[in-house]
Amino acid sequence: MAKVTGIGGVFFKCKDVATVNNWYQKHLGFNTSAYGTNFEWRDVTDPEKKGTTVWSPFASDTKYFEPSQKEFMLNLVVDNLEELLTQLKAEGVTIVGEMQVYDYGKFAHIIDPEGNKIELWEAAAE
Repeated sequence: MAKVTGIGGVFFKCKDVATVNNWYQKHLGFNTSAYGTNFEWRDVTDPEKKGTTVWSPFASDTKYFEPSQKEFMLNLVVDNLEELLTQLKAEGVTIVGEMQVYDYGKFAHIIDPEGNKIELWEAAAE
């Protein structure tokens, strides 16, 4: 059974991305860029395997979270996105759009019962 293995990112809407990035950098020591920051970590069962959790503010008018009207979106790391999508479809979970494939991994989006959009991410093999 495919499953979630971690939190890949926390994305939220804000009025002024640059101000928010600067505040988190100044007061909490985040190493921010225009896209937020990345926190690297290692897998507890395989310390050679690196992972990343992204913290990223988005402009308040972003369309990226749609169809959800919520102010945030979670990115969850999965071990086998294609298998998980098959499972979720069979279970009646709402899937938004098609799976996207990039050099850095595969992505898909679902909607939970509260209308939250969740981004599923299978990182590309190192």
